[in-house]
Amino acid sequence: MEGKRERNPLYPDEVLRGDRAGGRWRRLRSSLGLIGDSWRGRPGPRRALGALSVVLMLGGVGLFSYPFLTNLYADWQQSKLEDQFHEESTRRAYITRTIRPGEALTKIHIPALEVDAIVVEGTTPSALRAGAGHYQQTALPCEKGNAAIAGHRTTYSKPFANLQNLEKGDEIVVTTPVGRCVYEVTGEPWITTPDDFRVLQQVRGSVLTLTTCDPPGSAEQRLIVRAELVSSEVLPVEGS
Repeated sequence: MEGKRERNPLYPDEVLRGDRAGGRWRRLRSSLGLIGDSWRGRPGPRRALGALSVVLMLGGVGLFSYPFLTNLYADWQQSKLEDQFHEESTRRAYITRTIRPGEALTKIHIPALEVDAIVVEGTTPSALRAGAGHYQQTALPCEKGNAAIAGHRTTYSKPFANLQNLEKGDEIVVTTPVGRCVYEVTGEPWITTPDDFRVLQQVRGSVLTLTTCDPPGSAEQRLIVRAELVSSEVLPVEGS
């Protein structure tokens, strides 16, 4: 019939007329939909889309499983280090200051946080996969000076996950191959920058410094806890 427009099967009438509010947007949306339907209908793009979906899915699984996997690894390392800590060779190496990075150095127990962990020598990325490591340039635990220990907060067993909850007066018990000592937290934890090496400087007394990343999951800043030595004892040699 003359004057009657033939109906287009691909576009609704309101899109063809274009004389209603929002008509341009509907035309654009319909056009994009047709392009997307055409693209998805082709074997090549369809396979690419499927591959991209798999990659994104695996990436998401990896992102969420990474902390869990690091915790498993650190727990396995802690089991090995526990055995190493009690070996006579570790005691001799401790006395002669020959413990190498990554080897068991001391044990740290924080009752308020329910933390029990072996601390290794060194703070390299590989050493810290055990959870916590001793800054080599600082004093040994239970001795004069500033003994500093770094620990993970969100991965690798996250021994310092709740370090911010320590309060003045909380005890930190440190056991070495030759002795045991107790430190007492001297004040509230504080935040500083990663390059603030003053927290590692030596002091006249005997103190323990704990460091971890802040905020959790970021290395932007450092959370610091300082404690001072309140008691110490020498452990008897086994078999003596």
